[in-house]
Amino acid sequence: MKDDQKELTLVGELIRKDSRLKPPTAVQMRLIEASADIRQNAPEDISYQHTVLCQTGLPYRDTDARVWERRNGRVILNVEAGRAYNADQEKFIDVPLPFGPKARLILIHLNSEAIKNRSPLIEVEDSMTAFVRMLQDGRDPTGPEIKKFKNQLSALSVATIRLAMTTERTEEGVRARQINTQIVRNFDLWFPKNANQRVLWPTTVELSREYFDTLINHAVPLDQRAVAALSHSAMALDIYAWLAQRLCRIHPQSDALVPWFSLHQQFGLGYTTRIRRFRQVFLKTLNAVLQEYPAARLKPTQEGLVLKASAPPIHRQPARLKP
Repeated sequence: MKDDQKELTLVGELIRKDSRLKPPTAVQMRLIEASADIRQNAPEDISYQHTVLCQTGLPYRDTDARVWERRNGRVILNVEAGRAYNADQEKFIDVPLPFGPKARLILIHLNSEAIKNRSPLIEVEDSMTAFVRMLQDGRDPTGPEIKKFKNQLSALSVATIRLAMTTERTEEGVRARQINTQIVRNFDLWFPKNANQRVLWPTTVELSREYFDTLINHAVPLDQRAVAALSHSAMALDIYAWLAQRLCRIHPQSDALVPWFSLHQQFGLGYTTRIRRFRQVFLKTLNAVLQEYPAARLKPTQEGLVLKASAPPIHRQPARLKP
């Protein structure tokens, strides 16, 4: 075992046992233990995120807006909040935009199940409960916890997603490819009549064929241990997925500088006029991400973030469907 692996393991044990030290939070302990495991052991489970959502992101927090758009270089994500039929009220109701870490975690889970089973039809009821249990260190989710995840699943299921990417620039003009779709094509809606009623997962969720086809060809493998360790923070999940997609594409002899202005545009939701505060939050979050991605090579500077060619967190690539 390498020295840094030993140190992380020993630090975790010391913090747990020494009553004189300030007890760590559950998040801090999870970051330390996952970081040690990632350095010591090969991954047993692989998660996946769509490459467009590695370069752009959903809202961090709940918002009254009905349309959300983020741009990163050649890639643009446009999300329009949807409406769902409430059978009890016998009418369609507005559903908010998907937001926060839970929306990202659900999407990663759906992506992973679809790729693992090579099918857009996903058995949700058992797999989602097991996934949430894994995120909570083996603890069974409570009714309110399941409800928060299911609300985000509903928001993702009825939202309209537009993915656009500039593919070519020539003297004749600029070409772009756009996909208009919904991530989920079909799932069971169920609205409890009161807040104390048990919340049920839908039995199955079916991804739209358009989204599934692009996912199969453009999925980025992630270490599931890192996803779980960073599951408390939407920004941390976005930074981790972005680095997983970006660092392995940098030329070994040519570093890439990403200016603070560009980082602010990509990750600075809520810091519109406070870029200095954004830098502080970003760098603190980045430090947590780097604990879970030890192969990442980068350097913060006054100008921005200098990215260096790095091994991806997962070397295995997603299986391609046969034509």
